[in-house]
Amino acid sequence: MPKTITKERAEKVARAHACEHCGEYSYKKLNIKPAAAAHQKEFGEVWHCVKICGVCGMEQELGIDGEGEIAYVN
Repeated sequence: MPKTITKERAEKVARAHACEHCGEYSYKKLNIKPAAAAHQKEFGEVWHCVKICGVCGMEQELGIDGEGEIAYVN
């Protein structure tokens, strides 16, 4: 079984990614949960993150793979 990062590490990776709209690193909501089976298969995602920017309010989704790399940003 391949190594995967912890939920705490996935949260650090998500917080280190700036808002796609305004470039800020402040988030008023950050929710991380295990990826759905379909996302695991399609994107190689292990953790799914939904975050809302604390400055502009933009909602973003991140997919984080088992090595801590961002698989996609939506």
